Amino acid sequence: MARIDAHQHFWRYEPVRDAWITDDMAVIQRDFLPADLAPLLREHGFDGCVVVQSDQSEAENEFQLANAAPHDFVRGVVGWVDLRAEDVAERLAHYRQFAKLKGFRHVLQGETDRALMLQPAFQRGIRALSAHGFTYDVLIFPDQLPYAVELAAAHPNQPFVLDHIAKPYIKRGDIDGWKKDMQTLAARENVWCKVSGMVTEADWQRWQPADFRPYLDVVFDAFGPGRVMFGSDWPVCLVAGQYGQVVGLVEQYLRAFSADEQRRFWGDNAARFYRL
Repeated sequence: MARIDAHQHFWRYEPVRDAWITDDMAVIQRDFLPADLAPLLREHGFDGCVVVQSDQSEAENEFQLANAAPHDFVRGVVGWVDLRAEDVAERLAHYRQFAKLKGFRHVLQGETDRALMLQPAFQRGIRALSAHGFTYDVLIFPDQLPYAVELAAAHPNQPFVLDHIAKPYIKRGDIDGWKKDMQTLAARENVWCKVSGMVTEADWQRWQPADFRPYLDVVFDAFGPGRVMFGSDWPVCLVAGQYGQVVGLVEQYLRAFSADEQRRFWGDNAARFYRL
């Protein structure tokens, strides 16, 4: 079994472009590159990773593909393309030549139009993804979950994966509305879920593994063992904990699961979804 970290990032820090990295996140206001991640993966028994875009430009694709090319442990890249562009099909045809480029993502969580994913132009882009065999990572906040349900229903043959369990309000302990919408989304069999990005939605200084159990229960009950995968969200996770802590809190939760279920979660599902 290959163990895969299905969600992490590389960047060369640029203060203006990366303004989302605010001063309370100073620990990640620096470069993070493959040489920084490799020892962490080895230490925690991971064989590979999937790097996900953090800048919305096609230059980002070139940067991440260049990071991936010399490193066998970087198994896949999730890039960015303008899904609303008239020439999106041509851009996707261009990207077919890069074996490690597996899919694309748009930072929907930051859009003023909360339902941007339902715009006709955006949906045309999603259809083009499907035609070219690419996956789509859904990055949203809980208020956008109903729109994600509509999107997934409109494109039943498109593989979607929900990033960061849709960023529930763990710090406040809010769960009910998110839980209902997650169950509705999980009913769409073309949608998978990354167990990632949780510590940054909790109290950064005082979280405990028990804080996440109710949310993990919802995710595993809704999606089942065949459509969930681990992601560290490194280095963003460093604002709220070390890499080993992020791995450890999920390992602790999974102790009650069978060896087969654990194997699927830690690697097999990611390999299947992204065709690694």
